[in-house]
Amino acid sequence: MPLRPLSVPLLSLALVALAIPAHAADKDKKPKPETEIPAWEQPQPATEKIDLNMYARIREEGLQHSHIMEYASALTDDIGPRLTGSPNMAKANAWTRDQLTAIGAANAHLDDWGEFGLGWQQLNTWVRMTSPDTAVFIAQATPWSSSTNGPVTGDVVYVNIQEEKDFDQYKGKLAGKIVLLGEMREVPPVDKALFERYTREQLEELAETPTETPRPGGPGGGGGGDQQARVRAAMARYRLADKIAQFLADEKAAAVIRPSRDAANGGGEGGIIFDDNGAALGRYPYKAETAVKVPVVVAAIESYGRVYRLLQAHVPVTIQLDVETRVTGEHEHGYDTIAEIPGTDPELKDQVVMVGGHLDSWIAGTGATDNGAGSIVAMEVIRILKALDVHPRRTIRIALWSGEEEGLFGSRGYVKEHFAEAKPLDTPDQKALPEFMRGTGPLELKPEQKLISGYFNLDNGSGKIRGIYLQENAAIEPIFRQWIEPLKDLGVTTITYRNTGGTDHLSFDAVGIPGFQFIQDPLDYETRTHHSNQDVFERLQPGDLKQAAVVEAIFVYNAAQRDQMLPRKPLPHPELRQQQMKPLPGVFPGAVEPEKQ
Repeated sequence: MPLRPLSVPLLSLALVALAIPAHAADKDKKPKPETEIPAWEQPQPATEKIDLNMYARIREEGLQHSHIMEYASALTDDIGPRLTGSPNMAKANAWTRDQLTAIGAANAHLDDWGEFGLGWQQLNTWVRMTSPDTAVFIAQATPWSSSTNGPVTGDVVYVNIQEEKDFDQYKGKLAGKIVLLGEMREVPPVDKALFERYTREQLEELAETPTETPRPGGPGGGGGGDQQARVRAAMARYRLADKIAQFLADEKAAAVIRPSRDAANGGGEGGIIFDDNGAALGRYPYKAETAVKVPVVVAAIESYGRVYRLLQAHVPVTIQLDVETRVTGEHEHGYDTIAEIPGTDPELKDQVVMVGGHLDSWIAGTGATDNGAGSIVAMEVIRILKALDVHPRRTIRIALWSGEEEGLFGSRGYVKEHFAEAKPLDTPDQKALPEFMRGTGPLELKPEQKLISGYFNLDNGSGKIRGIYLQENAAIEPIFRQWIEPLKDLGVTTITYRNTGGTDHLSFDAVGIPGFQFIQDPLDYETRTHHSNQDVFERLQPGDLKQAAVVEAIFVYNAAQRDQMLPRKPLPHPELRQQQMKPLPGVFPGAVEPEKQ
């Protein structure tokens, strides 16, 4: 039967009666004590306690008594390039560990993040044209290239494979040939500066948060709005690269020459070569099971262009080359260098502030700006604080990563071991994707995750620090704003809400730990030195590196001394990422459901 409606007086009495137990329950429900609130969610002070005396001491030690260029020369000139898994990488790990011990850091050790793959070393590479003229070319072996086992001479054949059907035209024609692989690119005149510092206007623009995103199919939109189609296209390119590498080996090509890519502002000319994973053949040339079976070199675009034009004019070309490399192990492990300044506050010493950068590099230069600079700055931070006999409240930990260039392997491995992990999905369709494209389950947090206050990273070359990226951590903006106020005379003025990517702070940010990359003056990083044969000591700027060490030391010190941990963003939910990227269903009233195949 239907319920009879209550009269107004009865309704009032009923509401009062319902409210009494609810009100009593609210009174009994006590707020959480502060000890149960995560440390990063504790109330933050409106005004930071800034120790200007310590600012002054750090400035004096870092600017007047710097040892950063000694570190720079030892790392780049004495040890040299540091490809992950290589003998030089092992030397760099041992040297940084021993140097950190020598300056008084505690618990300096190498942290094994797992198997990497091939240990490899370039011993000697030369390339010269012998016909129709003689010419010495600027070239180097690509990382993990096989050896020619002595000089080889061969006629040159241009090969252009863009899709599967292109293989047929080259079958049976490449044995003993030197293969020119890759389209000849434009070489524009250098009409823009190759060395730049941020202007005030550029920094102001960087501080603004862009809200526009490329429209699907519009400029910068990737050629269409179908995300899955773009993924499929990328996967097709990856698979084709693997097939090209195997095809050239099966056809018994004598060697392969790749053209060096361009850089910002047309900087990839004038004998510069970029020798990185973009030049190597195949997706995983550092794995024994997918190792490159044919010698591969990358040549300066002027060297490549001369041969390319002759072949296009049907002029026969003969090249002689010698690629001398060696594999030092097939299952080498990767290591991070770790050391600490122990905390002293009984209540805070188990909490940690981290600082670091990646120690590994590519091979064309000596890894000076990428990222010897970030590594030696982090080392100088520890040296400065130890020289000042700082006894931080929280533990300060330095981490120098390896495997960054191949996919942030060192920092990701460390974070996975100590802080948190989101396990990749293992369905057949997901396993077919590269790891960075695979979906994951939810984050699985480890006890140490709650103890890391923040991580500060430097990996944008040799330029001085001009500010910091917040990684969309709005709560930390007023804190950093106060920290940089006394540093404006050093050029540190800019805070941007933006994300920035491509380096090791992302490993921390991905698991809910505040991770930050500094804004640096670009100098010639993106135009000449990044992954190139010009990534050498001479491209380092001593004054900029001193300034960067001072600024980073102050950030690390402040984070270690404040009463509160640095505030965090909400915990990421990577398991929702794919769902969040899907189009909304039912938006188009006239849409017809596609037939299932």
